[in-house]
Amino acid sequence: MPRIVGVNIPENKRVEIALTYIYGIGKTRSNSILTKTGIDKNKRAKSLSPAEISDLKKEIEKFKTEGELRYEVVSHIKRLKEISCYRGLRHARNLPVRGQQTKTNSRTVRGNVRRTMTSGKRKLEKT
Repeated sequence: MPRIVGVNIPENKRVEIALTYIYGIGKTRSNSILTKTGIDKNKRAKSLSPAEISDLKKEIEKFKTEGELRYEVVSHIKRLKEISCYRGLRHARNLPVRGQQTKTNSRTVRGNVRRTMTSGKRKLEKT
């Protein structure tokens, strides 16, 4: 299993897909890295030579990935919470941040609590 930037990438997948297992690298960035290094994107990860792996490592080190990127994202969210902006409050309350509706959607975010609406009239008492 090739190890790049502290992540074991799967052997049996194409290199294009295997690189996306690294946090901060999606399909587009993976393709750009492979074109710069001159590696065929349809090649399997287990068939990479040590020279190709070192080329990939050098190219990937130019970008923020894994721990450094995760820390940056967490620090941005922490800053939003500290300045008490709307997005920070939404993060703090574990609600959707980007304007999605919450009346019917986002059940998993709100804890899957289903509340039924009543007419507002007093409940009938049993006699």
